[in-house]
Amino acid sequence: MQQVTQQVMQPTADGQRYQLFSPTAMPAACSFLWNPQLLLQLNCRGFATAQFMQPEPAKYAHAPVLEAKTFMQPEQPYFAHHPGRFVYFKDEQNGSIFSLPYEPARQQAEQFCFSVGKSDVQWQVQQAGLALNWQVSVSPDAPHELWQLTVQNTGAQLREISIYPYFPVGYMSWMNQSGDFDAELNAVVCQSVTPYQKYPDFYKQQFFKDQTFLLAEQPPIAWCANQSLFEGEGGLQKPDALLGATLANQPAHYQTPVCAMQYRLILAPGESRVFRFVFGPAYDKCEIAAVRQRYFGDSAAQAASNTDGFTAAQQQAAARLNELNPCLQINTPDETLNNFVNHWLPRQQFYHGDSNRFTTDPQTRNYLQDHMGMCYLKPASFREALRKALSQQHASGEMPDGILLHHDATLKYINQVPHTDQCVWLPVCLSAYLAETDDYALLDELLPFSNEASTQTVFEHLKRAMTWLVLKKDPRGLNYIEQGDWCDPMNMVGFQGRGVSGWLSLASAYALNCFAEICQQRDLPELATHYQQQAAQFNLAVNSQLWDGNWYGRGITDDGRVFGVSAETEGRIYLNPQSWAMLSGAADASKIPLLLNAIQQHLQTPYGVQMLAPAYTRMVQDIGRLTQKFPGSAENGSVYNHAVAFYLYALYQIGEPDLACTLLKQMLPSDDVAEQKQRGQLPVFIPNYYRGAYQTLPGTAGRSSQLFNTGTVAWVYRALVEGMFGVKGCADGLRVEPQLPSQWPAASIVRLFRGARFDIQFRREEGIAAPQLWLDRALLPDFMIRDFHAGQSYQVTLLLPLVSRS
Repeated sequence: MQQVTQQVMQPTADGQRYQLFSPTAMPAACSFLWNPQLLLQLNCRGFATAQFMQPEPAKYAHAPVLEAKTFMQPEQPYFAHHPGRFVYFKDEQNGSIFSLPYEPARQQAEQFCFSVGKSDVQWQVQQAGLALNWQVSVSPDAPHELWQLTVQNTGAQLREISIYPYFPVGYMSWMNQSGDFDAELNAVVCQSVTPYQKYPDFYKQQFFKDQTFLLAEQPPIAWCANQSLFEGEGGLQKPDALLGATLANQPAHYQTPVCAMQYRLILAPGESRVFRFVFGPAYDKCEIAAVRQRYFGDSAAQAASNTDGFTAAQQQAAARLNELNPCLQINTPDETLNNFVNHWLPRQQFYHGDSNRFTTDPQTRNYLQDHMGMCYLKPASFREALRKALSQQHASGEMPDGILLHHDATLKYINQVPHTDQCVWLPVCLSAYLAETDDYALLDELLPFSNEASTQTVFEHLKRAMTWLVLKKDPRGLNYIEQGDWCDPMNMVGFQGRGVSGWLSLASAYALNCFAEICQQRDLPELATHYQQQAAQFNLAVNSQLWDGNWYGRGITDDGRVFGVSAETEGRIYLNPQSWAMLSGAADASKIPLLLNAIQQHLQTPYGVQMLAPAYTRMVQDIGRLTQKFPGSAENGSVYNHAVAFYLYALYQIGEPDLACTLLKQMLPSDDVAEQKQRGQLPVFIPNYYRGAYQTLPGTAGRSSQLFNTGTVAWVYRALVEGMFGVKGCADGLRVEPQLPSQWPAASIVRLFRGARFDIQFRREEGIAAPQLWLDRALLPDFMIRDFHAGQSYQVTLLLPLVSRS
């Protein structure tokens, strides 16, 4: 382990890992691991939040009080008894105690490294003459955490120590909870019954995995399954149970259980030992026994392959991510951007497409946008998602608020609230897929509706969705908002049936224009003109009703009050209407400079562009619960990166590459240590927001939500492919028209496109008056690469004029 004291964090030389060198400089910094059944979020201090699917999300390590069911939380609060994965160490010669990785004992290590990989997380710690590695990966296909501890004596003296893996389970159930050690399984097993009161719920949950186990490869010398007895009066920092020679083998009988074990080691100088554990949920003892056999069994197959089940699972988990084949690899003067785009952006995008955010009824807008991003990794994923979504469309054209992923799934929580934006995303996301694949045959495939047995083509489904958008507007020509559009908590603007959304009206215009392009490609010019005219009517209505002189208003309430305008004291300007006015064409050449200036003046911060400003400080009853969120958090004026990504994409559409590049870089921490600490964010994912309210609450501005569920990544991918590097597909081939920032003299990319590989060099050169595109040393007449074949590689050079610095 290489300690670099002058830096808080850095990538490894090969870019495959990111390292944080302090558990206190950025105490909430985290990463996440997942497979289709399990999500595990880990912070640098050892706290963990996990959930698994059965088939709805459930937990196997709980808070110390019974938790309400909810989704992953932004700015996850951590506390002493928060679930975590810890190891205590006791020097048997002097009685000193510390813990790994930092919590719960909170002893400062001599060297500390929180090392985040794509398929594992490690803590590399040197403390008290010991070199320690605490590593976790997840099974490739089951809700199992795979933990490995390596302990090495780096001193010159014989060492006698005890180690105590300590996995809190928390308050499992008010009905029934317990914990005990099963010697046959070599596991601490905590049992519970998920609470219920209605008898039908028994039948729904009788096969739940209500047991939590910590399975050890090696038998411990002692154990404890009772949290209160483990802690005693010393608490988590110095538990009473560690004061004795051995743990007291204490079960939990309707008490809060815990999984704790003890091993005693005598280590010669330079000697090391390895311990391995599996942590997760199970239905019964038979299932845990099967888990043990899988990872630690002595089967003939394992012996023949010379790889045990534990190691094989680690390798398979890594292979799941290593097999990703992203369409874009970059080499630019910006090393931070290179590292993120080449290593972490594909990973975060794959998480969204692979997991559907660990819900069985993803919001339609999230589902479609998340899979739009999969066009740049596995285009077939979007194809399948679109077909699933359209098969749940109403014959009227209306899309549901959520997409049901299995036959027992139901619409829950926010999906029971009517929103009016769901149809917008169909052509918007489909256009990215068609550009990448040229798969226009998809449009002719037949799909049912949710309320009709007959089938219609995908193209007809989209036509009905566009008709629904056009009809869902008021006499002024603006779309009704009902109880929300893209902005979920804007729930009281139109609940009486009269309020309208300026953003949605602009988004409808953009969607109609996208669909018009699809019609044009199908050689339906009259239909394309029809949809262009409908888009123009939306744009005309927004300009007539919501142009405020320097920017566009957000909407009009049930009572006819225009909001998001200069007359307001809070929420005077929203970002989304400005971005989508650029996309839809509502903002002409005279308005765009005004919009850019307004955004710069009112919304720009060092951490990105705020979603609205000034943030609301009180409830505004004709807007809704958005205004009740804390100022600068989430939709109430944060740097909400999904909205920022819309703006990023729009900037490339209007030819503002320098501004777009600045905005993109602000999504990630800079090299400034003070800013890194303020954000608290490792650049291994883009969080859904950074705190805003920069003008009024600068002390917390920039703080990361640490939440990796976000539609941002799909749009960042699209902006990189179509905008910055300008390698967008079309029916004729691959168009190469980059919008590189003016300060870059050169860049190169590898673009995988329709089975072919393009190694593309971009260079600014003297004497070049206009861009020149060369393909395998042949100058092309325009910026389109037409003649290429799957399985072949091509060398491409685009020469660009120098940029004047005057």
